[in-house]
Amino acid sequence: MHEKSLPASPNWYCSRCSDVNSSGLLGVGAKNIIFLIDVSVSTCRVVGELSGHKGLVSGFSFCQHAGQSHICASSSSDGCVLFWDSDRKTVVREYTAHQNPVSALHWSPLDKNLVVSGDEKGVVVCHWYHTGDTASFFPEPRTIFCLSCSPHTWSTVAVGYKDGMIVLIDVSKKGEVIHRLRGHDDEIHSLAWSPLAGEDPLYGGAEDSEATNGVSPGEKCCYLASGSRDQTVRIWSTAKGRGITTLKLPYLKKRGSAVDPGIKERLWLNVHWPKGRPTQLVSSCFCGELMMWDLTRTGKQRYSLFGTSTEGQNHSRIVFNTSSVCLQDNRELLISTSMDREIKCWDLASLNCCWTLPTLGGFVYALTFSPVGTGCLALGVGDNMIRVWNTLTTQNQYDTRIFWQGIKSKVTALAWHPKKEGSLSFGTDDGKVGIYDVFSSKPPQISSSYHKKTVYTLAWGPPVPPMSFGASEEKQHCSLYSCAGEGVILQHSPSKLSGEASDIDRLIKDTNNIKHKLSPHTDLRWKPDGKVLAIGNEDGCIDVYQAPCLKLLCSIQQHHKIINTLRWHPDHNAPPELHCLLASGSSNAIVYVHDLRSVIESPPESPLVVTEPYRRLCGHTAKITSMAWSPHDNAKLVTASYDGTAQVWDVLQEAAVANYRGHMGYLLSVDWSPVDPDVIWTGGKDFTVQEWRVSKQQFTKPPKGKKMVELKEKMKANPKQKRKNKKSPGAPPPETNGETIAEVEMAATGQELSDEDEEDDVSSTNSLVPPAATVEAQRKPWTAARTKDKPDLSLLKKKKPRSMLPISTSMDHRPKDELLQDCITLASVMHGDAPPAGCVPGQGEHTHLGLFSDRQALHRMFKAEEESHVEAGHFESVVYLRLWSGDLEGALQLATEKGELTDHLLSVAPMAGFAVWSRTVEAYVKQLSLQEQYLKAASHLLSVNKLYEAIDLLSSHKLYREAIALVKARLPADEPVLKELYTCWASVLEKDGHFSAAAKCYVAAGASFDAAKVISRKNDSSSLRTAASLARITGEVSLAQSLALRCAKDMAAAHDWVGAQEVLSSQESLLVHRLHLCVAELLSAMLVDSGVLPQSCVSGHRWASPGEQHVSILDRVRDVWDEEFSVSHKSAGLRSVDTLLLELKSVESPGPTANIPLRQVLLYSSLHLTRCVLSWLLDNDGGMMKELWQAAAWLREAGPFPVSSELCRILFPDGDVTVVSKKHHKTLDCTDEEAKAAANSLQAFIYYHRLYEHWWSHSDQDQEIHTTLSSSAPDSRSGGAVMDTVVNGGMSESGLSFCLATGRFDASLLLSELHATCQFNQRSVREIQDQLAAMVQQHSRAQGKQLDPGEKRADGPAQTPADAGQRPDEQECLLSLSTKIFECQKRLAELPDTTKVYPHPDVLECCLVLLHLSQSSPSVPESLHNEAKDLLRKYGTNPPVLKASERFLA
Repeated sequence: MHEKSLPASPNWYCSRCSDVNSSGLLGVGAKNIIFLIDVSVSTCRVVGELSGHKGLVSGFSFCQHAGQSHICASSSSDGCVLFWDSDRKTVVREYTAHQNPVSALHWSPLDKNLVVSGDEKGVVVCHWYHTGDTASFFPEPRTIFCLSCSPHTWSTVAVGYKDGMIVLIDVSKKGEVIHRLRGHDDEIHSLAWSPLAGEDPLYGGAEDSEATNGVSPGEKCCYLASGSRDQTVRIWSTAKGRGITTLKLPYLKKRGSAVDPGIKERLWLNVHWPKGRPTQLVSSCFCGELMMWDLTRTGKQRYSLFGTSTEGQNHSRIVFNTSSVCLQDNRELLISTSMDREIKCWDLASLNCCWTLPTLGGFVYALTFSPVGTGCLALGVGDNMIRVWNTLTTQNQYDTRIFWQGIKSKVTALAWHPKKEGSLSFGTDDGKVGIYDVFSSKPPQISSSYHKKTVYTLAWGPPVPPMSFGASEEKQHCSLYSCAGEGVILQHSPSKLSGEASDIDRLIKDTNNIKHKLSPHTDLRWKPDGKVLAIGNEDGCIDVYQAPCLKLLCSIQQHHKIINTLRWHPDHNAPPELHCLLASGSSNAIVYVHDLRSVIESPPESPLVVTEPYRRLCGHTAKITSMAWSPHDNAKLVTASYDGTAQVWDVLQEAAVANYRGHMGYLLSVDWSPVDPDVIWTGGKDFTVQEWRVSKQQFTKPPKGKKMVELKEKMKANPKQKRKNKKSPGAPPPETNGETIAEVEMAATGQELSDEDEEDDVSSTNSLVPPAATVEAQRKPWTAARTKDKPDLSLLKKKKPRSMLPISTSMDHRPKDELLQDCITLASVMHGDAPPAGCVPGQGEHTHLGLFSDRQALHRMFKAEEESHVEAGHFESVVYLRLWSGDLEGALQLATEKGELTDHLLSVAPMAGFAVWSRTVEAYVKQLSLQEQYLKAASHLLSVNKLYEAIDLLSSHKLYREAIALVKARLPADEPVLKELYTCWASVLEKDGHFSAAAKCYVAAGASFDAAKVISRKNDSSSLRTAASLARITGEVSLAQSLALRCAKDMAAAHDWVGAQEVLSSQESLLVHRLHLCVAELLSAMLVDSGVLPQSCVSGHRWASPGEQHVSILDRVRDVWDEEFSVSHKSAGLRSVDTLLLELKSVESPGPTANIPLRQVLLYSSLHLTRCVLSWLLDNDGGMMKELWQAAAWLREAGPFPVSSELCRILFPDGDVTVVSKKHHKTLDCTDEEAKAAANSLQAFIYYHRLYEHWWSHSDQDQEIHTTLSSSAPDSRSGGAVMDTVVNGGMSESGLSFCLATGRFDASLLLSELHATCQFNQRSVREIQDQLAAMVQQHSRAQGKQLDPGEKRADGPAQTPADAGQRPDEQECLLSLSTKIFECQKRLAELPDTTKVYPHPDVLECCLVLLHLSQSSPSVPESLHNEAKDLLRKYGTNPPVLKASERFLA
């Protein structure tokens, strides 16, 4: 375990990525790791990590319940939610209920088992820790930014969204929304509940008092605080569901600094309501300040700033998370995390900062102790900053200064000046070299000479020419040397960095008389005494030079891969035999130590080559990245490696001493403590710097490859995750919160973006810098939407293109000896008198030499290559070879035969002549058609002026739109093919259901009839109306009338009376149908006004509004016709009554049935009323009476009883069918028998309705007679069934004057024996038919059908009412039943036709009602009483009537 550590920076733009439990254990999400930090009032210490997430940690929360405070939960951008045991540092449970990145998470303060999380798509998931169950809700389709569980009601959760909406949901009711809190205009960054239940007034403001009025003290509600990007903090009443106060953030201008106009755009507003402080609220501000709001005050005294006692206590950038804890000594601490990469602890009592923990936002590329300032550790980090840490301070163990000025990329190299205290040189990823004075606040000095690539190594050493010429020893004590990725070493003058740096390669070449190009350099290291320089190269060679002229002493050729690091053994306190030890590390994982004492003390005349090491240190399983000699113990070396471990060696014994495995990922830097021989510091890919002791390590040697395998698997998995994230919806904006793209790229965790993605070996251009894992690559903050684009192609491995000359290429990759012999052979051919025997360049074994010989040899090589391509099926390559050789026609012919024509070949085809070009185009068109590229094929046909062929090609493949466009653009308007195309396209569109588009095609083709028909196929009102208008405009009169009538009827059925009249008004010939709809509207309006129909009118006319009571509907119809339609008995022409009636009689009117909807029934009834009024205008009394009877019959047979009764009332207010109109003094005089029968039938039904009205007004108790009549009534809609419904439903009309003694009631109409005879025979026929049907059914089943018991039980006892009282042996046979039905039908035939056509109400039913009334009313005459009894005795033979009449006939 490490002693001290600087952790990775907490993730940015997360609403809750840190939390602290009651024991003072702080958890912070950084990258995909959660760091555990033990906090106290005076200090803090990193105690462990929780590692398991694959994506960035987006949420973290501790369980705050006693006995379970060590359990915590975290969420990630990979959609996973993990439960952890922080004591054991292990995963307890894993949930994958989310399908999208999780953006918020919270552990309920009230329920110890409930954790709620929300993702970017708006899905909220409840996780139950004790059972492992989950429940998902989708309250709003919005992006969730934050959520918080109520501390007073376990089921209430507040959810904040990106668009400023806050929603309170009840998770116990499947996510039911309790309140929607609207007020914020931008992203909700944080939510905090009041720790106090109830909503007592916070202060004496009117708004607050109003908000809390009416809230009972017992309600479990409390205040909710929200922080938003709109720069306001709002306090909400959850009982009222609205805001009660708004806190506007003040802009606090820092001393001596100008106002940054963009600072308000980079706001993250976090709010925290500390426990036990219901009137105090903590919030962040614009520039990293923290504020304590006093909610009981108003004005400028409402807030207090944290850290005002001393300068520099506050954060310097925006704060993302805050959490508080009350320690055992009752000290309340607040922990905050910020974009400035610092974690601060505050005392809530004094509002002062207790301590600051610096964090790192990138790879630790460089780590070095100052040789002058003891314990001063410099860190070069990938977050574009340098940290200088005083590791020996006792007051603040994390005393760190940050340097960032002048640095715009990753800090990859550091080097302290060997003599001058505080002088620190640095190199960056963008090739910049500079020097900082760490004891000054001045910006750094930057060298004017930039490297082209990343600076990997910096070293201080004695000056070499030309800088050493003419300079005094005091002035030029040290020069700064830098080595970068391009392989160049530059010498900089510290006193004149503005001058040009010198390339030491010139000096090396001049001194050593080297003419060839030097190998690119990757590292350099001066011997401590400044007399010897060691330079590592890309080819694995190490060159040792003697200062100052850099004479080459020796070349160490031990490594075979790139040199990553070199270190000389320190001179102080070391025996002389160790002064010349040089340790080197490369990408081959072996550390070599060379003893160069003999070479240095006795320089040779010519350079030596060293091939054997002094010591070989084997154990690492990946490349060596850094090393350091112990300044305390002789020959002790520590090395850092890509295998994720640091190894301590005893060099002289070649023995492994200790192995450190505390990092998660590969190591990049290492240094030995200058004061403690047992302490070593390391930094790496995991964004951490760790201090550890050699004596406390469990392991001695590095792991045997296992850890490296795991690292490789992780590195391979991370890019996939990265690509997966790139597929998320939305595109990132160019700027987020006012920051530039480069700044936002590092937003989510504050880590830098790197495009390095290598394996163990690195190329010559980036020798020392290790590959940056894709975990380091930052996604956008949660405020930025994720991109929807395809994966970055640069991340995918590029496929090597196929060679055009594969034989030549393969022959140039033969063994080395053969390649050398090729050089001799080629030289003999080119320069010898005669070529070697059997050698023909471009042919056979010397095919590849055709590329280096004459043109004939080249053509021979082309021929061989063509044969190879044909054999392999690569005909495209053959075409290009022929093209290169000048055989254009042959190339085109071959491409045509093989189907390999391309746009490029077609573009060069005209060079071979018009005929060749034309044939090539036709062949290419066929090829494109086979490839289904029809548009492109048609375009090529146009190029050779084959227009009709292009049109046929497009139309044959159903590209009608393009074909029509081509015809209209290139051919005359009357071209016949155009109409054919429109017709074909219309047929296809009609078949696919695109009726509007098909209609346009028909119109364009001149087929207006078809256009109207196809639009009407939709059969809705708007389509029918459009089709009618289209038909009228195009002259299709009959079709227009038919469609307009269909549309009007549909609108009338929907009670859209105005629309129906408008549709018909465009057709003069449809006047009679307008009259029909006028009558239908008046009838519906009067029925609605009387209360028997519900109000459902979509639109109506003014003249249909309720009129005078007791006015006949016929009077109103006649008046409206005269005023609105100019139709009266004086009308002539098309408006003449004769013409209108004749046209209306041609309209089909079916017979009434019981299954027609009421709205349709009203239309049919109004049709007969329209005919009636027209007959009235013609003084045709007989026709008028028949139409009245038909109108009433429709509602009597197919409508409800109350509607039928009301129709009779509005037709004949006085109850007399002969009196049609008092206003127009119209009485009916029916002379023919049929009209008289119709009048008698109509009058009988009026009396029938009044009989029931009188009975219902006097009878509220006796239900037996009602039920009996209901079963015996021949017409269920006009008898007892309706009566029973009305009695039970309360449709009575009390107070109705009814007197049988007067002459206004003719009982003979209701008790007609003629109609009683007819009804008796009709009833007998129906009963016998039922018996016959039952007998036939039983007989068919008895013929062999095997019935299951259920069917037998269901069908066995089937009996008709006629035989229900008989024994089985008394049931009648088929012959007797046939005889009976014949007799009944014979009796019916003897009756007058008018009796059967114009029926009366059920006579037996009327008898029973009259007898019932006679018991309670003396108004029924004795003669009428006796007549009713006689009819019952004579015709009441069926059992229900017999049972009902027992009480009257006894």
